[in-house]
Amino acid sequence: MIQKLIDKIEQTEAPIVVGLDPTLAIIPQSLQKKYYNQTGETLESVGEAILSFNRAIVDAVCDLIPAVKPQIAMYEAFGIPGLIAYRQTVEYCRDKGLVVIGDAKRGDIGSTSAAYADAHIGRTVIGERSYQAFNEDFVTVNPYLGSDGVRPFIEVCQKEDRGIFVLVKTSNPSSGEFQDQLVGDEKRPLYELVAEKVAAWGAESMDGDYSNVGAVVGATYPEMAAEIRKLIPQAYILVPGYGAQGASGKDLKAFFNADGKGAIVNSSRGIIAAYQNEKYAKFGEANYAQASRQAVLDMIDDIRGAIG
Repeated sequence: MIQKLIDKIEQTEAPIVVGLDPTLAIIPQSLQKKYYNQTGETLESVGEAILSFNRAIVDAVCDLIPAVKPQIAMYEAFGIPGLIAYRQTVEYCRDKGLVVIGDAKRGDIGSTSAAYADAHIGRTVIGERSYQAFNEDFVTVNPYLGSDGVRPFIEVCQKEDRGIFVLVKTSNPSSGEFQDQLVGDEKRPLYELVAEKVAAWGAESMDGDYSNVGAVVGATYPEMAAEIRKLIPQAYILVPGYGAQGASGKDLKAFFNADGKGAIVNSSRGIIAAYQNEKYAKFGEANYAQASRQAVLDMIDDIRGAIG
């Protein structure tokens, strides 16, 4: 599966992924009112508004980007209608030829992880039939319960030709409370040990020069990324933290290998809420999707200028 993502990155010349993380604060009021007028202020109305919003964004940017990353929590907030919108968003993006990275951060004891893996990147068997419940190409995985929480995902990657991105050093300010703690006889940061496990797990699921087991490393920590990059030369890095969280193109070079491959950079609010940014105010609420397209173009220019 990682080779499919690499091919899409090379086709678009854009190592970026758009995070589809809709909230009521981002979805235009006019779009919300459209569905409230039809079925009232209900979870079902919000689900319809989310799907409409996502489709417009995807239509506007799908020719520019290789992948999208819907964050499932933003959909779960609206219950079953939200999850239906999530599933429909995944299918719409796949129909548009985009690689879908499900940002679910799953990971638990073995049997629970196996169920998560089947739900997101595998198959659920019912009698003589099997179903792909959410059908993402990749899913993010939390490794901090240990190998038995990750291995079920790797097994599904092998079986279904899918991929995972394992949390190594996350972009949030408090990540260091645990991830930066010095452990073991050598007193090394915990995130480095996790990176080494990613390399070991990845060796079991190679797809060409890179592994189906990637890593999540925040753009807000470029110095740490340089060390992590050395530990996982054959793992793709999913890089959150660009844009709304403060990172820009100049922070990204350490995430890439010398060949210019090895990383894909995420922007969520910076793209889908671009119309609310003063820089793109000229587009107005009605043209929110066009504002998102311009934000993608600007992000591509920024990253190309920084990494060459």
